Amino acid sequence: MKYRTLGRTGIKVSPYCLGAMMFGAMGNPDHDDSVRIIHKALDAGINFVDTADAYARGESEEIVGKALKGRRDNVVLATKAHLPMGDDPNQRGNSRRWLVRALDDSLRRLGTDHVDLFQVHRPDPDTDVEETLSALTDLMRAGKVRAIGGSTFPASDIVEAQWVAERRGLERFRTEQPPYSILNRSIEREVLPVCERYGMGALVWSPLAGGMLSGRYRKGRQADTHRSGFGFKHLVDERRLDAVEQLIPLADEAGMPLTHLATAFAVSHPGVTSAIIGPRTMNHLDDLLAGAGTTLSDEILDRIDAIVPPGTDVGTLDMAYNPPAVGRAALRRRPADERSAA
Repeated sequence: MKYRTLGRTGIKVSPYCLGAMMFGAMGNPDHDDSVRIIHKALDAGINFVDTADAYARGESEEIVGKALKGRRDNVVLATKAHLPMGDDPNQRGNSRRWLVRALDDSLRRLGTDHVDLFQVHRPDPDTDVEETLSALTDLMRAGKVRAIGGSTFPASDIVEAQWVAERRGLERFRTEQPPYSILNRSIEREVLPVCERYGMGALVWSPLAGGMLSGRYRKGRQADTHRSGFGFKHLVDERRLDAVEQLIPLADEAGMPLTHLATAFAVSHPGVTSAIIGPRTMNHLDDLLAGAGTTLSDEILDRIDAIVPPGTDVGTLDMAYNPPAVGRAALRRRPADERSAA
């Protein structure tokens, strides 16, 4: 396994990061089997593990904690906070009040006294980024966190956070965790260039495009859109299915499974540090590990560009972040009595 530097932190990580979202009730409820999957990934050279408090309401972190007993020092451990962890409206978000408690809860579940990377799982328009960075800075100074990062931040939010950190003398985001795949390439326009400009590591999630690039979902076939309890609409998006039908013969011609083409694509961008793989079963992991040595030629990358042009998305992932300016109708529509130009 060839290791890469996580931004300018000096931390060396594997190009594949083991995502733990599917460990626990959200995917694989068998703790012992999940631990075996984690151990096999570590034995294969993966030294980067990413989880979050919201994955199965803390169960994923508990499983990761079990798996890392006796191996913690050799693993770069990342977790996240922001998503709801209860009915209380203050058990979520990026406030100091919540992040301090959320980290302590995560450390307890993980069975460790620190995480190497603590990320805010989503932007929080209700909280000043200065408030968030101030809290994260104190957590770093307390020795509970080694580096901090964001996830699914628009480029403008990343830049604002960098400026606030510099002006206020606070720790700055060292990483960003955006979605990225052959079908979702919009981060190539601004997010990845901004990350490169500020020396941030990018650990990208969903390189298989939310399952679309697994080869399981084909045009004209009945798809189980309720995989793992989720009703993902992106699995039956005709535009995405059309693109998959063009990518499958390309992978065949290149002599590789579609999953290998997809993961190799994700780690080929110079702005990407690691691609997060999220196996649910040992067979899933074995398939992904088998593609770890795959390198895509310029010809293959050019043909991918012809199918999905650089910087574009084919449809959207159901779990993708929509900023308020897009998601809230009231922010993109004038009041009815002001809409007329006359």
